[in-house]
Order: sequence, then C-alpha cells, then structure tokens
Amino acid sequence: MQLYPIQAGNFKLDGGAMFGVVPKSLWQRTNPADNNNMINIAARCLLIEDGNRLILIDTGMGNKQSDKFYGYYFLWGNDSIDTSLAAHGFHRDDITDVFMTHLHFDHCGGSIQWNKNRTGYEPAFKNAHFWSNKDHWAWATQPNRREVASFLKENILPMEASGQLKLTPVPDTHIQKKSELGFDIFYANGHTDKQMIPMIKYKGKTICFMADLLPTAGHLPLPFVMGYDTRPLLTLDEKELFLNMAADNNYYLFLEHDAHNEIITVQHTEKGVRLNETHTCNDIFK
Repeated sequence: MQLYPIQAGNFKLDGGAMFGVVPKSLWQRTNPADNNNMINIAARCLLIEDGNRLILIDTGMGNKQSDKFYGYYFLWGNDSIDTSLAAHGFHRDDITDVFMTHLHFDHCGGSIQWNKNRTGYEPAFKNAHFWSNKDHWAWATQPNRREVASFLKENILPMEASGQLKLTPVPDTHIQKKSELGFDIFYANGHTDKQMIPMIKYKGKTICFMADLLPTAGHLPLPFVMGYDTRPLLTLDEKELFLNMAADNNYYLFLEHDAHNEIITVQHTEKGVRLNETHTCNDIFK
C-alpha cells in the first residue's frame, strides 16, 4: 500500500463559523484571520494505492459551480485534483473508488462535472465507484433546512443516475471493522448524520482521515466546535471518544482542512487531549 496527499484546491471560511461560540481571541492563535475575518482552509484529499485499487477519499468543491458561488469562498492557490494526481503519476481515469466522508459540497463537489455540452452532469471519475452509506445518503437527498445549502443536488444525484453509486450498510457501533475498501471506519453524527472517518493501517501506523470531526489542529479542545455542526453536543462526545483513542494508540491524524498542519499526533495532558507532534505527508508517507 502507498498513500499520497491530493490537493483539491484551497478556499476561505468565516473564522467565527469555523469555531462556533469560541472567542476570536482564542481561535486566531492557531488560525489567523484576514481583515474580513476569513481563515485559510485546505481541501487536502487522500489517495490510497492498494493492489489493483486506487481509492480517493473526498474530492473538494470541484469546478462546476458559478463564479458567484465561488466568490463566497475566496478560492486561493493553484492546486487542483488533476495537477496533484499528475504529480504522483496518476490520472482521474485511473481512480477505481471515490470514498466520500460525507456529501457536503466541499467534500464531494469534485466527484461530478459538467458534460461536454454543459447540458447536464456526469461523473468526474468515469471508472470509479462512488461510496457513501445508506443513512447519510437518505439524510443528504432529503436535507433539513439547516444543511440544504450544503447538500447540492447536482453534486449528489448524478452519482446514483450513473449507476456507479455504492452504499455501505451502517453498523450498530461507532466503528466498522474492515470495510469493503479494506480500512476501518469511525461513524460520527455531530457534524452531519453518519459522517465516515477512514482509519487506514499503513506501515505499522494508523492514519485517520479526520474530515470534519477535527477540521484543524486548532479544534483539538473539546468546546472548539464548528458552527456548521448540526448536533454540537454530540460532536463534543464524539471528539472526546476519538481523541482519547488517538492519544492511547498514537494515531496519525490527517487533517483535510488545516492549511497549516498536514498530519498531527496527540497526547493526554492535564487540560485534556492536546497536540503532540506535527508531521508533513512526505515524512509519514515516504
């Protein structure tokens, strides 16, 4: 098995929204804001090369939305899935599986693209299966009023129409051991219903793709919960459970949205679980 970081493009979000009730005087220490209160956000995806399978975890926003839509998110940098894949010797047509932690637009938008005539949509990975789970698919396709702006039909329904969609069953416990794609999955419900956190065994380490359970290293303190989360008190419990496991077992936490830190480990302290070490993907994946 080999792992590769894939940069799907960078954007900005309101720092207050990203940290909920936490005062700016605290969160700006780790996530400095610009004059508009916006903080830098990454869309760092992960590519798993495992035998004949090439599995991409999350796909960023994509490029099919309007200029007005992207104007809300202040895109920055020159990264894209295509250039990032090419840097590792791959093409999007090589991808066999696209695993989506959840179906918010900044995690799955790159899975679907315009067709050649811009009359409709088609899979951006023509040879891949798209993986979600039954409960989250139902949640996303019948969205509540709080999340309706995050679950965009054009990102989601074409997966099913293409015949490439795969829905996994949801276990009764937090962790699904040895999923169909070969890694364990931690299910979390605080951010959105049945978000999936892949836990990948790699060269004696456990690499956890944290998605929106831990967006940045600045979110390590338990009360530092995003304003986007639908059930913030549940996020508190799920973070505590997962971070204690991470500290106990020396998990390596791959941060999808942290523009400053790629991979971290954590440790127990008198104040709770806190940062231990920071690593680059090159250090861990070499």
